[in-house]
Amino acid sequence: MAIRGNWEQRRVEAVSRMGEIDRRTFVKLSGAGAAALIFGYGPFTQKVWAQPTFSAYPFKLGVASGDPLPSGVVLWTRLAPEPLAGDGRGGMPNQTVAVRWEVAADEDFRRIVRSGTAYARPELAHSVHVEAGGLLPGRVYYYRFRAGSATSRVGRTKTTPQFGSSVGEMSFAFASCQQYEHGYFAAYARMAEEDLDFVVHLGDYIYEYGVNEYRAPGGNVRQHDGPEITTLRAYRNRHALYRTDPSLRTAHATFPFVVTWDDHEVENNYADEVPEAGQSQEAFLQRRAAAYQAYYEHMPLRRSSVPRGPDMLLYRRLTYGNLAEFNVMDTRQYRDDQPNGDRFNTPPSEESRDPNRTMTGRQQEQWLLDGLADSGARWNVLAQQVFFAQQDVRVGADVGINPDAWDGYAGQRDRLVDFFAARSGLNPVVITGDVHANWANDIKDDFDNPGSATVGSEFVGTSITSGGDGSDVRADTSQILAENPHTKFFNNQRGYVRCRITPETWQADYRVVPYVSQPGSRVFTRASFVVENGNPGVQPAGQQQVPVAAQQAPQLEGDRARTQREAGQ
Repeated sequence: MAIRGNWEQRRVEAVSRMGEIDRRTFVKLSGAGAAALIFGYGPFTQKVWAQPTFSAYPFKLGVASGDPLPSGVVLWTRLAPEPLAGDGRGGMPNQTVAVRWEVAADEDFRRIVRSGTAYARPELAHSVHVEAGGLLPGRVYYYRFRAGSATSRVGRTKTTPQFGSSVGEMSFAFASCQQYEHGYFAAYARMAEEDLDFVVHLGDYIYEYGVNEYRAPGGNVRQHDGPEITTLRAYRNRHALYRTDPSLRTAHATFPFVVTWDDHEVENNYADEVPEAGQSQEAFLQRRAAAYQAYYEHMPLRRSSVPRGPDMLLYRRLTYGNLAEFNVMDTRQYRDDQPNGDRFNTPPSEESRDPNRTMTGRQQEQWLLDGLADSGARWNVLAQQVFFAQQDVRVGADVGINPDAWDGYAGQRDRLVDFFAARSGLNPVVITGDVHANWANDIKDDFDNPGSATVGSEFVGTSITSGGDGSDVRADTSQILAENPHTKFFNNQRGYVRCRITPETWQADYRVVPYVSQPGSRVFTRASFVVENGNPGVQPAGQQQVPVAAQQAPQLEGDRARTQREAGQ
């Protein structure tokens, strides 16, 4: 214990002198936490609590799976009998706990195919990340955890098809932006009723704001658990607060998730090492290290993503047979600072067009281009965070851009668009979150020339709750669509996007909920668009649209009953 205490003291003293040391030294010192534990070095607690007893049910944050492969999947849980305990420990003692895990081919666990013991350690908030292997490709499996006398709920997951195998169809949904204060996560409950192979989360899984610092237009209907978060304890509790939502837990227990982050997992609009405001770079790196560790602790991620101080490798690739390849991107950790002082609705500038500035960093860009060049998949997906297509956000003759989106990094976007144009048969599809609204865009060879070739497609998904109830359209919708002829659709309600893919077509269904200010909303398809193999660009699917006016009145009695059912899951 003395050795551990001395090591911690040295670390605290070193981090407190960050202004006097270089970044490499800081990464080495602050990265010793999670990375050392995962990879087996460092003075961490080793004593195992042999017969644990808990103050309450320890699996209150549920179970999850993620990053599926043909032969396996990551299984996740966290022991937290008191999820919002003030010290961020979830009501757990400073002891390691043995957790038994099981994977079965049937929901009743009569045919257990894999099992083992993992260790929930206090240094990782008693989270468990099991990389379950030896499974068969393209199969549904069920899993659960046991600790002491407690057993978790049963989760359902699915492996991907064998690499390169012929696949006739797949379905997935993508979601983003779930501000807890702005509404209830009923969209996740409805998502859990879908027939999906997995879910892609594109960021803003939590929000860092303090109570009522970010208000929905109709007012906030729930509250965060304290002031703006900056410490590991606070980030842990914020993740735990979000996981107390039964609909979110149900979605995680129903499908494997493939996750990436945007800005609010740390701080609004941060750019690599540059904070939004009011912090030194040294203080921000400490904050980022805390945020990244808490993110890893609460997500079904592999060891390859374990954070090392303020750095965490999150971009990676998921292949679904020969049908689709997903390039899961990180457009936040490596980007250059936003141009134009990060002022929204400012004109394009020399800075925003500078080809030397990047959204992804050079290494990730090369990784993306190499992967696209080598892909044998019919559809090639960029799963990323911010608006990719050009978007003039100013009504009238002048042009205004969002510098936090790809318009602020137009030179790099031009390289990607040129790559799309030069590769026949690539079928690039960009899926996007961030902007709390639904959009469907053609990716043009020259966005300033509507008659230029269309080289790809972008589906932008709305938020789960961020922005509150929303509306079908906004006051400026018709003008914005007129300013951007490559944009084919807009909707301002909440929900998610469901995608069904075959070798010949990609169909995106914009699934929206009429309201989030009350629990239990139902879902409907607002619009559907298709992309045809070899014919880039979005086209209406011809599906009849439900009149929005008919969806606005809440059915409160039915909603209450549904909410009670969801809470009991």
